[in-house]
Amino acid sequence: MKKGFYTIIAAQFVSSLADNALLIAAIAMLAVVHSAPWVTPLLQIFFTISYVVLAPFVGAFADAIQKRHVMFVSNALKAAGCAMMIAGVHPMLAYGVVGLGAAAYSPAKYGILTELLPPQKLIAANAWLESATVGSTILGTVIGGALVSQVVGRWVTHAHLPLVNTAAHAALFAVMVIYASAAVINVFIPDTGARYPNLLNQPTRLVHDFSHCFKVLWKDKLAQIALWVTTLLWGAAVTLQLLVLKWADANLGLTLSKAAVLQGVTGIGIALGAAAASAWIVLRQSLKVLPVGVLIGAVSVAMAFYNKDLFPAGSGVQIGPLFAPAYILMAYPLMIALGGLSGFFIVPMNAILQHRGATLLSAGHSIAVQNFNQNLAVLAMLGAYALLLTTKVPVQWIIVIFGLFVCLMMALAMRRHTQNERETDLGALVEE
Repeated sequence: MKKGFYTIIAAQFVSSLADNALLIAAIAMLAVVHSAPWVTPLLQIFFTISYVVLAPFVGAFADAIQKRHVMFVSNALKAAGCAMMIAGVHPMLAYGVVGLGAAAYSPAKYGILTELLPPQKLIAANAWLESATVGSTILGTVIGGALVSQVVGRWVTHAHLPLVNTAAHAALFAVMVIYASAAVINVFIPDTGARYPNLLNQPTRLVHDFSHCFKVLWKDKLAQIALWVTTLLWGAAVTLQLLVLKWADANLGLTLSKAAVLQGVTGIGIALGAAAASAWIVLRQSLKVLPVGVLIGAVSVAMAFYNKDLFPAGSGVQIGPLFAPAYILMAYPLMIALGGLSGFFIVPMNAILQHRGATLLSAGHSIAVQNFNQNLAVLAMLGAYALLLTTKVPVQWIIVIFGLFVCLMMALAMRRHTQNERETDLGALVEE
């Protein structure tokens, strides 16, 4: 890997660490302000709106200035969102500011890889990136869960700190510091030398160009399938991230702090899956992993029926004075399996989409289109989740609905890919 690659990985690790801790802290903050359960998905909706609304412009922003500078500004905006929540701004609005920073960060984060590395290195680079993201997801969710625990809450109560009245406030302050650290790391990312025309002063042209890029990627026989399945999986993953927390409460009786740890375990599987994809899948064979997408939906459905009633009362493992119930211990392999399938699936899909997008368009524009599609799916699925919550549908059946939807859409993608293979030499497109 070229000089500067590992600095990018370090910056992504720290920023993603804060992202995952912040989600837990923001959900805890909703409890502090006594929000209704259906407000939780709205938290993510406010975060995601920026990705959709600003999609025509963030690619140009990422291309107009050096991507390390974009990443610096993005992390500064995220830190500002944390400060707003601490100051008393409603979590939904403050999380929207964090989403603004995240929308700008994403095309810079992925686009800089295509500027720094040749196509044949992209799967390995994405595996590194996903592994760093997964590691930070595990650590971030665990840290977030620990920071909103009763232990921290009691400490905050006795400490009498200014502006920090609850464990949620303490978690937000810690996350703000982590974002500031990520911004500092961004300063040390080297200039890749890539330069693109600055189109920020031509918004009408940007919208027209974005529309053109959107059509180009969806019409391309190779990119359309990768775009289809990454859009679907991303929307499902963000929704399931919230569903797992509610499922852990309803089916396993876990608090938010403990459920966050269980959610983080999924990241172990993602890391293993990403590593396996890097070792076994070459760019030309990326679309051969499509059947794995159906398995992801099937495992999600199986998860819905897993609960503590499947195990005899008192079963588990005694380690010294600590007792680990069997229903929690056996939930870990299920979460790892779900994460492993997702990691193995998403790394090749991202690599083929980045390569094809950079070939047909520019790095920033292609990733902005990808983000637009993925986050439009997030808005749709989170909206459906919020609607199901308001109608009192049990979390078990919400997970079943989402899992079956993923299975169906992945199967349709496989069918379309088979048709594309009959019409086009997809291998030749990979080698362009």
